[in-house]
Amino acid sequence: MPTQLDQLKQLTVVVADTGDFASMKEFAPRDATTNPSLILKAAAMPAYAALVDQAIKDAGPTATLPQVIDRLLVVFGLEILKIVPGRVSSEVDARLSFDTAATVAKAREIIGLYEKAGIDRKRVLIKIASTWEGIKAAEILEKDGIHCNLTLLFSFAQAVACAEAKITLISPFVGRILDWHKAKNPSANFSGAADPGVISVTQIYTYYKKFGYATEVMGASFRNTGEIVELAGCDLLTIAPALLAELKASEAPLVRKLDPACAAAADLKQVSFNEAAFRFALNEDAMATEKTAEGIRLFSADIVKLEQLIAQKRG
Repeated sequence: MPTQLDQLKQLTVVVADTGDFASMKEFAPRDATTNPSLILKAAAMPAYAALVDQAIKDAGPTATLPQVIDRLLVVFGLEILKIVPGRVSSEVDARLSFDTAATVAKAREIIGLYEKAGIDRKRVLIKIASTWEGIKAAEILEKDGIHCNLTLLFSFAQAVACAEAKITLISPFVGRILDWHKAKNPSANFSGAADPGVISVTQIYTYYKKFGYATEVMGASFRNTGEIVELAGCDLLTIAPALLAELKASEAPLVRKLDPACAAAADLKQVSFNEAAFRFALNEDAMATEKTAEGIRLFSADIVKLEQLIAQKRG
């Protein structure tokens, strides 16, 4: 009997949610995603000290700390692209999440570094937080052939705005949605299909397929394999090594749960959000408002820690 991981790969593109190269080699994902927290964790490990030193050297002595961080992200990305056959996601500084022009400029700098290293921009996804400003920045970048992964996505309004902006891919955060609901209702049963994160991604996937949006849905931030099993058939799922290991160790049958044909038959109405409607819808969704803001704060804090690590190494 094939493992659950092998079964999942027949239905969904499996992506490694890690900055650890050994894990990528073990589980053979098509793509890989990184974020400031994952890069910080990896950069602090002795095994990756040489890559940090390389980023500092490549950036040069006059480079600012943000410029060295960009180099570090790309150095890790280049190593990842030696392992995975598909794409790597590299994240724009979360502190730019409310600045469209600065996000566009930073994304172009990152893509420029990849292209200078001989990597086709089609193999890179620029990760941007799903704020209104971030979505508008991604819309501009997509028109330039710079493909984007809109992250920290917690609401239907964010997903619809991304689809209308013709973003390549979105990363709805399943586990963090569950975290919020469990904190509010600790005695509730959120297992299986009742998981609010699973419900959110299912709604988004169904809407996209019903109305023919090209934007890919990549479920992210999982807390258990049950969530992954419930989303089998999603376009992509980005999964941490510990959960990949659990899937690889299991031979339990895995059934497709998300299907384009079923989605096409769903009874849904198409909606649209301008800036005012988007901001109001997000404001009405306490979970999405709180988790988006929290995610930006956490990623921003880890960028600061990365800068401190770089500053110490530079002396």
